[in-house]
Amino acid sequence: METNKILGAVILALLLLALFSKTGEMLVHPDFPDETAYKIDVPEEGSQSESSEEAVDPFEALGDIMPLLQTASLENGEKLSKKCSTCHSFNSGGANKAGPNMWNIVNRKKASKDGFAYSAALVEFGGKWTYSELNKFFLKPKKYIKGTKMNFNGLKKDSDRADLILWLRSLADNPAPLN
Repeated sequence: METNKILGAVILALLLLALFSKTGEMLVHPDFPDETAYKIDVPEEGSQSESSEEAVDPFEALGDIMPLLQTASLENGEKLSKKCSTCHSFNSGGANKAGPNMWNIVNRKKASKDGFAYSAALVEFGGKWTYSELNKFFLKPKKYIKGTKMNFNGLKKDSDRADLILWLRSLADNPAPLN
């Protein structure tokens, strides 16, 4: 008699499960698309269209950094520099680490810090670390100066770059003018 009760309970449970399943299917009518994947258009090799990254030079598309420097935050710039402190020192007369000391970097000649072995790419690039140059470099260092040793992905936000540049500007006996 016990076996019959157990078997009856199992059969009843299966019937109820089937009943609820059918009732649920009748109440909900999901609309499935004919295609379950998104089509991605991939240009063929040798076609005239370029990728959007190659077509637009990100460094030419950058706006003027000077207006952003007027409202930049020294505090946020200092916070952002903590990422850099692994490889760079920031105090006057500080030692070079994996990267050169950053004291008085604004308007300093590129690759000019004594006692540091710069990459040939940076030496050949030449020029000064102006506000504009720092802005471009901090966007994507390895793309701006191909062959640089700097292992940093860059800062995407304009405001973050402005904050960091303003903070670096403050690291000098006579900070460069904001003009």
